[in-house]
Amino acid sequence: MTSPSRDARAERLLRDIAPQVLGAVLRRFRDFAASEDAVQEALLAAATQWPRDGVPDEPRAWLIQVASRRITDHVRSEAARRRREAFVISLVPPEQQIALAPDSDETPRQDDTLALLFMCCHPALSPSSAIALTLRAVGGLTTAEIARAFLVPEATLAQRISRAKQSIKASGVPFQMPTPEERAQRLGAVLHVLYLIFNEGYTTSAGPELHRTDLSSEAIRLMRAVHALLPDDGEVAGLLALMLLTDARRAARTGPAGELIPLHEQDRSLWDQRAIAEGVALVTAALSRGAIGPYPLQAAIAAVHDEAARADETDWPQILALYGVLMRMSDNPMVALSHAVATAMVHGPRAGLDLLEALDDDPRLAGHYRLDAVRAHLLERDGDHETAIAHYRRAASRTTSLPEQAYLATQAARLSDARK
Repeated sequence: MTSPSRDARAERLLRDIAPQVLGAVLRRFRDFAASEDAVQEALLAAATQWPRDGVPDEPRAWLIQVASRRITDHVRSEAARRRREAFVISLVPPEQQIALAPDSDETPRQDDTLALLFMCCHPALSPSSAIALTLRAVGGLTTAEIARAFLVPEATLAQRISRAKQSIKASGVPFQMPTPEERAQRLGAVLHVLYLIFNEGYTTSAGPELHRTDLSSEAIRLMRAVHALLPDDGEVAGLLALMLLTDARRAARTGPAGELIPLHEQDRSLWDQRAIAEGVALVTAALSRGAIGPYPLQAAIAAVHDEAARADETDWPQILALYGVLMRMSDNPMVALSHAVATAMVHGPRAGLDLLEALDDDPRLAGHYRLDAVRAHLLERDGDHETAIAHYRRAASRTTSLPEQAYLATQAARLSDARK
């Protein structure tokens, strides 16, 4: 019988190195769909064996070897079937036969995750398909998690990922770092997918934990790699700054029992001042170079929050002005929600509630708990506690994150007790 802590360590390790293993297998076999299937089988084997037998000395090499055997066995089985059926065309093209040669004793140490990231964002795919595929292959998110991030049904997202895999296979795109011109074509999708991976790690959409540090840390690591590749790009610097400035608050976001602590109640002495300083320096440099895009603007908003020693010292008029600029260049309903909150902090809760009415008909927010949560907060500030309770409860029933669910239910109970 294995211990829960041992199982958890093995699970974290598997998640951390899975994209690197997929990159290595893909580099060898050049078939995205087959490589991903083989890696998934290797991960399942590891999840079964490692907690029982212990993690091997070279876990990455172990997974690459197992996945390579799976894909080689599959290719050989398919070739035999095709021979029996007298197919003329071989499964593996001649130029790829080298992929079936025995491995050398030495496993390559190159981290192929960045190349995998850019390959998944190939222009042969639509932006939404590229992002969905990358979240699955690089981020390790489940189809359900990605569907929640896209605000679409899970079945729709599954079809999108399946089509993306087939498009990658049909395109014959080589697995390698793109040229500067290709990087420019794919960069927007790359940044968006890293943004989504980070967000899922910082506030997990489902389950008992508020954070998934493995995801947020991996997003920051990859973002640093992209920044090293493109040090003068303002959007790249802005997104790295946004991640650092946001992640700096992580230690103060939960209490002793894992309960959610909202921003205005956090112990700011727990915030990571080194990360804040690095993030502020990055966004300041980006803005000074004229990088007025969505990521530098969001980073600037995060910097205003982080530089306030206390919640009541937050410069809300500056935040509202930044959201005003961001609203003009982004059709993101979550940005609109935050803009409503900033408006309420400057002009009063009724002004914020008026802005929320325009979002009620947005299909992307239909049934989304955040709209109810923001409305409940503003209704409470406006003195309408009875309606606020109803929206807190509705928000709690709609979220699949247990810490957020508990927080929202607690707010409803607090107001209900106060009315007795």
